[in-house]
Parts: sequence; structure tokens; C-alpha cells
Amino acid sequence: MNTEQITEVKQIFKARQFRKLFFGHTENTWIQFFRYCFVGGLATVVDWALSSLLFYLVFSGTGYAAFCNGVSFVAGLLVNYFLSIVWIFQQSSVKNRFLEFLSFAAIGLVGLLLTIGITKGFAWAWEEVTSLYQIISKVISTAVAFFWNFFARKYLLYTKKTTKES
Repeated sequence: MNTEQITEVKQIFKARQFRKLFFGHTENTWIQFFRYCFVGGLATVVDWALSSLLFYLVFSGTGYAAFCNGVSFVAGLLVNYFLSIVWIFQQSSVKNRFLEFLSFAAIGLVGLLLTIGITKGFAWAWEEVTSLYQIISKVISTAVAFFWNFFARKYLLYTKKTTKES
């Protein structure tokens, strides 16, 4: 993120051209991050809602947290991918859509492993104390995974690769 990108965002606010934050192609990391907050937020709502539904209503609690998080992860991943390629990251460094999705999912898999690890850690430490460990661990793991997912996708998958000529 360079000073030109920060200057662009400042100019948008000075000129009150807020529409540019929401519409049109941009390579500005700040604007992409702003948009990713909405996309990640919606994907998180899908993830959390499905995870809670499965955890509390379908499987009735303990022992199934990893499974519930895995299923809800896939639903959130699909929402995140489709909205990301339409609204945030229009140009991938991977030209094949299937390989792009696999790369996108692999980055998300690291986020899932973080989520599972944090959730399991809280379950081990707090399961006997309160059933709220599931919610607390989802909040913390979601924040960690959110930042990982955005920056890894931005810099590993959706940053234009420049080649230096000799």
C-alpha cells in the first residue's frame, strides 16, 4: 500500500465521491479492503448462522464444533469467492477460473485451520465452564481468519505480477 493509494482515498472523501468506494474497478488496496469488509461480513454471517444452526439445533452441542465449522466454512467460502471476483478482485494472476478458485480455497483453508484450532483450544479450555465458548471462539477466530484471508488473497492471488526486463 503506497502513498498514492492513501491520497486517492483522501481525494474521494474530500470530493465526497463516495460512490467510488462501492462501484468500479480498483486496484487500490484500501478500497478493496473496505469492500472486503462487506463481503467478508456477509460471508461471516452465512458462516456463523449455519455454524450456530448446526451446532445448537442439529447436533445439540459438544463434540461437533469442528464439523459444524467445516460445513459452514464451505458455505461462507462460496459466498466470499463469488462476491470477491465480481466486486473486489477483478483481475487474478491465475488465468484459469478453476485453478483460481482452488487457490482462493487453499488460502481460505488456512483460515479454516486457524478457526478450528482456535475453536478446539477454547473447547478444551472452556467447554466444562460454559457453552458460550463456541461463540467466543468464533469471534476471535473470525477476526484472525478475516485479516489472513484478505491480505493473502490480495498479495498472493490478486496482485498484478510485474516482470523486470534485463
